[in-house]
Amino acid sequence: MEGEINNLILVWTTVFASLCYCHTIGKTFPSGTPTTTIARPLLIFPIICLFFVLPQNLTSINFGATTTFFISWLANFKLILFAFNKGPLYSNPPIPLHLFIPLSCFPIKLGKSDKESQESAETEKRQTSPLIYVRDAIVLAVLFRVYDYKKFINPKIILLCYCLHIYASLELLLGIFALSAKTLIRAELEPQFKDPYRATSLQDFWGRRWNLSVSNILHPTVYKPVRAYSARFVSRKWAPIPAISATFLVSGLMHELIFYNFGRVRPNGQASCFFLLHGFSLSVEIVLKHLLNGRFRVPGIVSGPLVLAYVILTSIWLFFPPFLRAKAEVKACTEVLAFVEFVINHRLVSPSDLSCPYL
Repeated sequence: MEGEINNLILVWTTVFASLCYCHTIGKTFPSGTPTTTIARPLLIFPIICLFFVLPQNLTSINFGATTTFFISWLANFKLILFAFNKGPLYSNPPIPLHLFIPLSCFPIKLGKSDKESQESAETEKRQTSPLIYVRDAIVLAVLFRVYDYKKFINPKIILLCYCLHIYASLELLLGIFALSAKTLIRAELEPQFKDPYRATSLQDFWGRRWNLSVSNILHPTVYKPVRAYSARFVSRKWAPIPAISATFLVSGLMHELIFYNFGRVRPNGQASCFFLLHGFSLSVEIVLKHLLNGRFRVPGIVSGPLVLAYVILTSIWLFFPPFLRAKAEVKACTEVLAFVEFVINHRLVSPSDLSCPYL
């Protein structure tokens, strides 16, 4: 664990230095000149490549997967927009360095329009409530106790527990980072989840309720450019369909990278298939809505459970197998115990007193 923490410090030191470099590039080559149009992408591109491979220096699930999400996904996609004078990192005058760095890596915003503030007020109020994080912590604690009896429980039930585990851990982790950013740099909270279990359609689930920080970064980097390009060949009514497929494909590839970085197991495409399937399903849903034109609507009390069942069943089929192949639950437990040993300095508790229910 000590070696992993040293690697973590080295990786994030490199990240900070790289972002300082990108910030300097932004100030040196301001927008509005032909030189900038060529120079900024060329000079920032090596950092984007570095951020894709840098997390491979970490082998733990907690550090490796988290770092991959923050720098290979969030930071890289924001840097791509920044290279072309777009996105949250671009501003005239430039954003100060002490704001540029956290804004690059973490799911936060420096400000919102009046419309955005009004729409997200309820969500933000909910997410800032300590009760949400207490609830998530209790859910995780209960699940860890359930895992103690894993061999006596139906495997399908364990997979359902993994669904709860991922939701609770993501909401807790992203919420902590967002709250820390608001406390330290007074940045606005970016909504993370909005009661995904209340979704009434796939469009509602993926677009307005599940992991909204990912949706918010995929929309300007993938969805909008592909939709604009598709509009040249098909009507604007149907241009979103290929854009949706491209967005879910990119999401699947990024999940493959995250799974590889915490498991070091060769990807077999299951995560990509999961997201491509949902991209196709969402496209079908949108096409049917257009064709029916509001003449027929499935009540939310019916469509809601169907949507959740579809997400859970397809997750069990395609999304969770990479976790199981990488033995993620074993590694997660082992890492927690190793971290406890590291914190207590190998003195207060003997390693023989620590046991992992998976081993």
